[in-house]
Amino acid sequence: MAIVLLSALLLAALALAAYLLTTTRSWQDRSAEWESVSRGLGEQVAQLGADLDGANAELESARSQLTTAQDRITALANEKAQLGDENVASQQYLDYQARISEAAGTVAAALGQCTTAQDELIGYLNNRDAYNPDDLARFATQVDDLCKVATDANTELQQELAQ
Repeated sequence: MAIVLLSALLLAALALAAYLLTTTRSWQDRSAEWESVSRGLGEQVAQLGADLDGANAELESARSQLTTAQDRITALANEKAQLGDENVASQQYLDYQARISEAAGTVAAALGQCTTAQDELIGYLNNRDAYNPDDLARFATQVDDLCKVATDANTELQQELAQ
């Protein structure tokens, strides 16, 4: 009976040893799997860290470019505004020149009419016996009025030019 008991204990010990061996190997296999998964996840974390560093560098570069672009846009807007101001000033100057030229032409024409009328009046006065004195006086008044208008226009032009 001792043999049977020892045999039964031996069988039980062998069964337990087999069970423990199987369990240990199973745990080793699972441990190897978990280690492999852990290493893979560690590599992914490292790669994600590197990707994050790269993304941060790109973001910083984009921010720098954005700042540069905004500065350039502001500078261009200022230049455009300045050019717009210069264009307005140039247009105002051109308008002024056109008004002055037109006024000068009007003054020159009025002064020309004045001198022509004065020449005509002088001719009439040199032969005053051939004309009615009232008509000559009326014509002289018209010539004076015409020359006064021309002189006033010339005075206004000279004042405009002096400004």
